[in-house]
Amino acid sequence: MKTIGMIGGMSWESTSTYYREINEGIKNTLGGLHSAKIALYSVDFDEIEKLQHADDWEATATILTQAAQAVEAGGADFLLICTNTMHKVAPQIEAGINIPLIHIADATAEQLHRDGVERVGLLGTRFTMEQDFYRDRLTQRFGIEVLTPEQPDRELVHRVIYDELCLGKIADNSRRQYLSVMAKLAERGAQAIILGCTEIALLVQQQYTTIPLYDTTQLHCAAAVRIATV
Repeated sequence: MKTIGMIGGMSWESTSTYYREINEGIKNTLGGLHSAKIALYSVDFDEIEKLQHADDWEATATILTQAAQAVEAGGADFLLICTNTMHKVAPQIEAGINIPLIHIADATAEQLHRDGVERVGLLGTRFTMEQDFYRDRLTQRFGIEVLTPEQPDRELVHRVIYDELCLGKIADNSRRQYLSVMAKLAERGAQAIILGCTEIALLVQQQYTTIPLYDTTQLHCAAAVRIATV
């Protein structure tokens, strides 16, 4: 079994989901008492969040590259960044390590492609929804058209992530608002919705909507389990 490298803590709420999903995947794949071999570096999200909103992405890249190098030194065979937004600096991190980085957008797009989804709605932080590092990867590499919410809805989705979900707060009213945003995207032609922030699945699961949901955390973890066990 390969050792899975993880940069977590962004937020720790969703990193705990990564740890559980990966270990359950290893158990289901290998059986018995098997559990995942993991090298995890968990950062202080307060520091990262301040740099994000100050638009100082180079500083975040430095922090996460150092974390990735520590994970590699700890014996990891490949790396997961346990957050969608910080894949903005994935190229800088990849340049600083000698092990493969498994990109969360690729893991998601590969499943969308297998399922024949050609037009998808994207929810995430404002950075993920509005900047091109995530949307363009889906479009240019996989031919998937990406729809994002209108500006007021983007602000709502972003605020709930940082002010509620990253703090472990799950509010029924916020769930209703998210479902409304998803419905608007479906009305515009989205065949499915990408939960493009690793915290969103803490709030909205498939049981709440008939619109197909693609949980990036789950898909990222499933890819890691496959790679670790081949």
